[in-house]
Amino acid sequence: MKIGVIGSGDVGRAIADGLVESGHDVMIGTRDTQKSELKSWRKKHDKHKSLGSTTEAANYGDMAILAIAWHATEDVLSQIRPELAGKVVVDVTNPLVYNDDEAPELSIGHTMSGGEIVQHSLPDSHVVKTLNIINHAHMVQPKYKKGNPTMFVCGNNQSAKAHTVEMLIDMGWKDIVDIGPIEKSRLLEPLCLLWIEYGVSRGTWDHAISMLES
Repeated sequence: MKIGVIGSGDVGRAIADGLVESGHDVMIGTRDTQKSELKSWRKKHDKHKSLGSTTEAANYGDMAILAIAWHATEDVLSQIRPELAGKVVVDVTNPLVYNDDEAPELSIGHTMSGGEIVQHSLPDSHVVKTLNIINHAHMVQPKYKKGNPTMFVCGNNQSAKAHTVEMLIDMGWKDIVDIGPIEKSRLLEPLCLLWIEYGVSRGTWDHAISMLES
């Protein structure tokens, strides 16, 4: 599958690398293709990897991954909205606000979520929220000694969620749970805050969430 990754930070690069390793063709879209952190990606260009603008990446393939900082979401989506029409858009963002020397907070919640805002911003696309409750280092081939981590997905289009689940399986996820429409992002985004609070209290960012059955 051809997949465009919108965003070239740690999350975008980790997902892009994992997708290429899984056999997909991937283009990373960024505002600055000369960024130092993209040096290795540029050096390793082959038929499965390419680099372009956010618009070029949004136009690439039938699926796009939205992996950008929340504060840039509105601006970026306004630029690439036409290119994403009819496509599956996997939203891995969290609407976090960072304060000096304090843990981040959600900028919205309870009656609205980032996932819903992305879907409203892309009315002609099929948005699926997932991969927002794990460190980028463990988004691909997650391995934990005590069991399989759980990844949740939500979105309004069943076919889009099915394609997203297939992508997650390719990336090594074994326990994937569909929790319903995009409004369920109101549950997943606060869950990210819980993941952060656990990391702060335990001094680790290598943890994951797992649902256990007796």
